[in-house]
Amino acid sequence: MDIQPILAALRKHKIPAILIVLEIALACAVLCNAVFMIGQRIGEIKLPNAIDEQGIADIRVLGTDPKLSADDVPRNLAALRQIPGVTAAAVINTMPLTNNGWNAGVGTSPADVMDKDSPNVATYFFTSSAEQALGLRLLRGRFFTSEEFAGSKLSDSYIPTGHVTLVTQSLADRLWPGQDALGRQVWIDKDFHFTVVGIVADVLRPNENGEGLAAFHWSMFLPLTPGPGGYLNDYIVRSAPQDRERVLRAAVAKLEALSPNAVVRPITFTDIRDKYFANTRSMIWMLVLVCVVMLAVTAFGIVGLTSFWVGQRRRQIGIRRAVGATRAHILQHFQTENFLLSSAGVAAGMILAFGINLYLMQHYQMLRMPWYYLPASAIALWVLGQLAVLGPALRASNVPPVVATRDG
Repeated sequence: MDIQPILAALRKHKIPAILIVLEIALACAVLCNAVFMIGQRIGEIKLPNAIDEQGIADIRVLGTDPKLSADDVPRNLAALRQIPGVTAAAVINTMPLTNNGWNAGVGTSPADVMDKDSPNVATYFFTSSAEQALGLRLLRGRFFTSEEFAGSKLSDSYIPTGHVTLVTQSLADRLWPGQDALGRQVWIDKDFHFTVVGIVADVLRPNENGEGLAAFHWSMFLPLTPGPGGYLNDYIVRSAPQDRERVLRAAVAKLEALSPNAVVRPITFTDIRDKYFANTRSMIWMLVLVCVVMLAVTAFGIVGLTSFWVGQRRRQIGIRRAVGATRAHILQHFQTENFLLSSAGVAAGMILAFGINLYLMQHYQMLRMPWYYLPASAIALWVLGQLAVLGPALRASNVPPVVATRDG
């Protein structure tokens, strides 16, 4: 189809054409980044977590005398394990997705720890039987032996004096890509090193570290015995999912009876996960609403502009019909016109989308948007434009030649 008449018509209506191109460009830029952000957030919510999420409950005990924790923890664990239905119980410094984590820069040597690119890793300290309480899945190597659980020098740090660790598969791949991590050394803050004795399936960290979804599984586990200081406050109680609520109530009653002055805060892990991702779900729906509103505004803009042009061009349409143009020719004219406007808007929108993504990367720790979001958004806007223009274009193609030539 000859596009010269279409370009000539657009030159006569520069302001409306420019406005619709800008509207499409803005829609393209917003759509690209919003869909990318939605994908990122959905990816976070669906991240796997290799623990028994359905059977685990967490009970945080606060307000006890830190000096008595070395005696209180074994006593409390013994009481919890006597509850019917409890399959395992242990104590840990924090739980995944609680926003209450102990993070450390780690490396494969003391020098690597000081490197600005060294990974930031979530560090879990737990007591004996915690691997059963959490439901960790061992992929290679072994779990800790009873002799490897050690105390810490509280005056220096919470890090145990033992020198063994478990790491997740994602962390092993990050530290030793393409190599076996078993038997390797992990260094923390240049002063502590640990030998990897086991690799477990990926466990989520307490919170994200801004390095992408893969970093959400950078976790390591250290064996620790209770000691003065009270830094082991989270009791993990595991049971069958159908027994979880009953077991949790009984566990809370036990701990409150053993420590009358303590503050006992129970929560199931499914509630922990729901609470952690509540804001993420709200953001997803907000971004979906933004996309829908932006696309709707763009579609109505196209419909309105095309309807306006059809009204102005009735005489021209009638003349074309009188000299032999078919309804299909008229329909194709408006569809081609819309495609040209959409293409100009999409081209500008891609540049704008890239610029917005760079800004978000610099100021909000957003990841670089993959290139395929740009053509995907372009196709979506092309389709939207063709659907939006279809109604006015059909009305234009149905204008009778005689009526049109008599108009104005």
